[in-house]
Amino acid sequence: MTAPSDSLPTPQGAKAMLEPRHPAQTVRAELTAEVGKHYVGSRDTIDLLLIALLARGHVLLEGVPGIAKTTLVKTFSETLGCQFSRIQFTPDLLPADITGTYVLNLRDQSFILRKGPIFANIVLADEINRAPAKTQSALLEAMQESQVTIEGETHRLPAPFMVLATQNPIEQEGVYVLPEAQVDRFLFRVLLGYPSFDEERRVLTTWNTTPPPVGIVLSPELIESGAEAAERVHVAPTLLDWIVRLVQATRAHAAVRLGASPRASLALLRCAKVRAFIHGRDMVLPDDVKELVRHVLNHRILLSPEAELDQIRVDDVIAECLAETPYDREP
Repeated sequence: MTAPSDSLPTPQGAKAMLEPRHPAQTVRAELTAEVGKHYVGSRDTIDLLLIALLARGHVLLEGVPGIAKTTLVKTFSETLGCQFSRIQFTPDLLPADITGTYVLNLRDQSFILRKGPIFANIVLADEINRAPAKTQSALLEAMQESQVTIEGETHRLPAPFMVLATQNPIEQEGVYVLPEAQVDRFLFRVLLGYPSFDEERRVLTTWNTTPPPVGIVLSPELIESGAEAAERVHVAPTLLDWIVRLVQATRAHAAVRLGASPRASLALLRCAKVRAFIHGRDMVLPDDVKELVRHVLNHRILLSPEAELDQIRVDDVIAECLAETPYDREP
């Protein structure tokens, strides 16, 4: 577990993400290129992290060990010019190890706050499912309200604030299932698979070489201005209706025990706006929603026991909801 650094580097040649539209596309391309210096994998994953950042959300990265989840998060954070901290979740981790605690100052016999690693812009919660529910719950207030309460006192977290958590879905011993209330706080659950042949071969050819340094593309101020600009992206009323119908379709599906909540509708709207923004558009298209719906909904839907026995997957349910709920351009 590492504490956030107090000194932040300055972005080199970072471009403002307000107006005109084109700099947002440039920033996206530059960030993808910088992360790609250290991370070998899908560029779509990097896009999802950028979308979540500008949508002021959090991401759960799920995949088997050894596919560079931690490398992805650390490299992504290096491009942002933000405070970064890493929390290695273990069974003996306590809530105070995350949030911090008051300690006695022997000089004047007063108590001072020793801030925990949660007081950073980008927080890597590594192997989050290795800590018990009591410790995981320490993140709930932080993820939802961007604040923590310590000894009855509320402390605001720095802006931007983003939790990037990793999880191994394979191991069953020594891990704790995340409570649904916490899972729902994640904007995305990104399922990372094995690399392709070419990607894995690139790993082998570069593993013993020194990678080039990662450049800083953004800063806290630029991230906040970009998030505000993305909020101004236009969404047609018909698209709003479609998002609601899509989410409500998950609740009525025969294979679903618990469908997506209104928080999912709001998440899909926010993410679609950001995706349009980083692609240089001032309005959301149906394709923005289609590209993001799986990542927004796949961790918010619980299947019935009968559906699980029939080996129905959540992705199958989402695909059926998309097919049965077409976009209607008419008002």
